[in-house]
Amino acid sequence: MKRKFEKSIEIKGHLIDSMILTRIFDKIMDLKGNFNVLEFNVGKKKDELSYARLLISGKNKKHLNQLLESVFIEGAQPTKIDGVILKSAPNDMIMPRDFYSTTNNTTQIFLNNEWIDVENMMMDKCIVVDLRNKKAECKKIRDIRSGNMIVTGEQGVRILPEERPREGIDIFQFMSSTSSSERPTQQIARKIAMDIYNTKKNGGKIVVTAGPVIVHSGAAESLAKLIRMKYIDGLLTGNALAVHDIENSLFGTSLGMNVKNGTLAIRGHRNHMQAINEIFRAGSIEQMVKKNILKSGIMYECIKNNVQFVLCGSIRDDGPIPGVVTDIIEAQDRYRDILRDTNMVLMLSTMLHSIAVGNMIPARVKVVAVDISQAVVTKLLDRGTTQAIGIVSDIGAFLPMVLNQLEYISKKR
Repeated sequence: MKRKFEKSIEIKGHLIDSMILTRIFDKIMDLKGNFNVLEFNVGKKKDELSYARLLISGKNKKHLNQLLESVFIEGAQPTKIDGVILKSAPNDMIMPRDFYSTTNNTTQIFLNNEWIDVENMMMDKCIVVDLRNKKAECKKIRDIRSGNMIVTGEQGVRILPEERPREGIDIFQFMSSTSSSERPTQQIARKIAMDIYNTKKNGGKIVVTAGPVIVHSGAAESLAKLIRMKYIDGLLTGNALAVHDIENSLFGTSLGMNVKNGTLAIRGHRNHMQAINEIFRAGSIEQMVKKNILKSGIMYECIKNNVQFVLCGSIRDDGPIPGVVTDIIEAQDRYRDILRDTNMVLMLSTMLHSIAVGNMIPARVKVVAVDISQAVVTKLLDRGTTQAIGIVSDIGAFLPMVLNQLEYISKKR
């Protein structure tokens, strides 16, 4: 008699409008598995959840495990719940070989017949369990210590995927995934502005990560004003943005080009290095503001409005200027400190910083990523920040639109 390799699973939630069930079907078919829908109840009101029970079949045990792993990531669970499997870390910064690798979605583990929330969710990390205090936490590999109890395998792990908002008309309900450059930009800017306004009105926290193109494109003034208007609570960026911003504030140029009209400035090529020299001469950006040398710009507004910022160094940096964190481990930790309890992240024309930040935040955090390159916003989604709304647009034109809409909304309200 031929052995059957099958497992009954169930899934609850807003399965249709959040495309959860569709993604589960697609993953099973992509992996050449089979499924039968044993039960399907559709919620008929906005506050009612749908429920589905499926029987998944594989060719062998390994194939079935691949199928189950793929659907568990989407929030499915076996109908019979077994307790989570824990193994001890053999040494500092070493996990068991079959450790469970996290997603950025809300996650729970089944321990001693109850579901426990995993704290500090981030993607591509592991789950450490404190048995004495019945606590579970997502941790980086460098924070693992010998003897830590690590979650292994998929058993007893439950993922609660983010679902499409069912109330309101914010940008995250209006759009999905990536917006092409053919979308109505003015309308998108208006909806993003409304969501920023509502987030702050409700006491939320908004963090920006941005690249130096903000300055090149002429959008620095708009970002500076957003900070001044108290819409921004943190800035995560690199040496380059700070230097170009200060060059623009001191000389009106960015890499020797006049920001206002795009023409080459006389001897403008030296302005970049002169700006760095002025920062060193003053001692720091904070001292430039204190001594009234720096009187405008993004960094000026951060300091005047007590907005936390981190400048992360790279191998390309000139200087780097005082205050830049050149130890990448320290920079990561400081990024995470500012991102704690964040409700919304605006990713403005920076691929590397955006992907890094995306890896540090749970899926519940709203993300808007703006870049002129379709490939950049697509890569962000492909790297796991699937909750992001991608806007393909010139930041120099788009950010002033968002600012204008925010000013209009603020006056109207």
